[in-house]
Amino acid sequence: MDRKEMDDQVIHQYKQDEQKMILIFAQWCVNNELDPFEIYQKAYPNQPANTALEDAVELTLPPAEAHQISVETLLEILSLFGNDDLAFAVNAEWSQLERKNNQ
Repeated sequence: MDRKEMDDQVIHQYKQDEQKMILIFAQWCVNNELDPFEIYQKAYPNQPANTALEDAVELTLPPAEAHQISVETLLEILSLFGNDDLAFAVNAEWSQLERKNNQ
């Protein structure tokens, strides 16, 4: 395998992993009855619509059929991809959910 093939393989794997990260984010939102587009917009207000997020939302399952995703897991995954702004927005939403559930 030459250098270009190896680079292409690394890029391809990163993109696949990034798609999984987006799907995990979208599923977490659906599981918690939150709008992933709204949270994304809060994190990145100046960015246009995210087609990868749109694709991921289409792949989400109803909460009753999906595996639960802990907020800690989601935050860790977002950190791995450097999505600190999105992690901050998720954390803020999670805090609101916890306050709402504890009332």
